[in-house]
Amino acid sequence: MHKMKILKLILVALLLSQVTLACDNNKNATENNTDENEVYQNPVVPKSLPDPTIVKAEDGFFYLYATEDIRNTPIHKSKDLVNWEFVGTAFTNETRPDFEPDGGLWAPDINYIDGKYVLYYSMSVWGGEWTCGIGVATSDSPEGPFTDHGKLFRSNEIEVQNSIDPFYIEEDGKHYLFWGSFRGIYVIELTSDGLSLEPDAEKQQIAGTAYEGTYIHKKDGWYYMFASIGSCCEGVNSTYTTVVGRSENLFGPYKNKAGQNMMENHHEVIIHKNERFVGTGHNSEIVKDDAGSDWIFYHAVDKNNPQGRVLMLDEVQWQNGWPYVDGNSPSNVKKVPVFNE
Repeated sequence: MHKMKILKLILVALLLSQVTLACDNNKNATENNTDENEVYQNPVVPKSLPDPTIVKAEDGFFYLYATEDIRNTPIHKSKDLVNWEFVGTAFTNETRPDFEPDGGLWAPDINYIDGKYVLYYSMSVWGGEWTCGIGVATSDSPEGPFTDHGKLFRSNEIEVQNSIDPFYIEEDGKHYLFWGSFRGIYVIELTSDGLSLEPDAEKQQIAGTAYEGTYIHKKDGWYYMFASIGSCCEGVNSTYTTVVGRSENLFGPYKNKAGQNMMENHHEVIIHKNERFVGTGHNSEIVKDDAGSDWIFYHAVDKNNPQGRVLMLDEVQWQNGWPYVDGNSPSNVKKVPVFNE
């Protein structure tokens, strides 16, 4: 009887040690974000955050900005691209840009230039294609407050109808702004601080009239122009679709796989609708995680709750020099990005 009691105690001790070890392993996996079974669900933010743009700040957080369904340009922050915290707005009612007095702040583009957070923005009223324009604001902090520096140009000044949807990029020590919405995609050179047009700079058309919301990603000697086609804002009837073309030169020509030119509105589809999500477009910058995977944000309309344009996240993979998303459509559940901190 005495031996049986000892044997039971030994078995209990072994079971307790295994439970403790399992708990420690789970804790370590959570802390290091290395659990292969950890997943996220789309939408990552089930609130309207159209036209997202993202930057990794000096404090180690990612900051995301969007068209102002929340007035004055909402700002969210995250450590892992999945869990987002609303931290405020870029402007207040007193500091918001006013060169289009009744205009909304649309399609921002955030950048870090010479120690400043530089935010390009569109300002427009719906249908005001000759009075809209693009402005710029700066801040010492990604959370703001942002100081507005006013407009860079309006449509009627630069003679490009529907001048919205800015995108900033640097190349060979020079600074450029791409923009445009269904009236051609254009580029122009900026000054070194990014706050005004380079004197005597001339605009150049880069792509045709099917596109808006452009973003250019450099990889392996190629320039990939991501853009959106279709209608952004018709609820469950939206036809927005994310497309891409590539070039060996920043200024084009950008072509599809068959060698047809984006100036003639040829491209490859990368994200289209599925049974649940429609209006899949206006993507953010691509972010690389610590495992080397690429991730992209965009917005969509969720048929299960079609209120606004919710924030979506998907992995961008590469094959034969071209980007793709699994199924060419939004995921429902996917493994989380890997960040070791």
